[in-house]
Amino acid sequence: MARLEWTDDLDTGIDVIDGQHRRIVEFINNLQEARLAGNQAVIGEVIEGMVDYTLSHFAFEETLMEDAGYPFLRAHRKVHELFVRRVAEFQKRFKAGEDVSEALFNLLVRWLFNHIRNDDAGYVASVQSRLQGAEPEKRRSGWFARTLGRLFGRA
Repeated sequence: MARLEWTDDLDTGIDVIDGQHRRIVEFINNLQEARLAGNQAVIGEVIEGMVDYTLSHFAFEETLMEDAGYPFLRAHRKVHELFVRRVAEFQKRFKAGEDVSEALFNLLVRWLFNHIRNDDAGYVASVQSRLQGAEPEKRRSGWFARTLGRLFGRA
């Protein structure tokens, strides 16, 4: 499979989320490049980085949904948890010496684009409404600042 290309139908309209999703696509492309090169060390580094980044992204996304009062947050969080478990299993198998890069790449491609187009699309209206309702000066000291603080240790 060729490199993943971002298409406009993947945009949620929430710039910070779209930027994070694009970064995950970069990780997936880096995984594919390392896989094709047969570089197990780089594959391991990419998997580690992607897992860490994705966990941060999920936490950020869930905080936005929580602050927006998204009614299906619990179900969305469960989808994230199940995905994390699946990827953790691939990571465990990789560390045990198994070449999981192709299967992991295929999973990531299918899951990410489906998740963005379906699951993430569900919360967009709630979060956008919350974002648009916050006046610029309130954004600096309001829920968005609290969200960043929770994730990055700033009060």
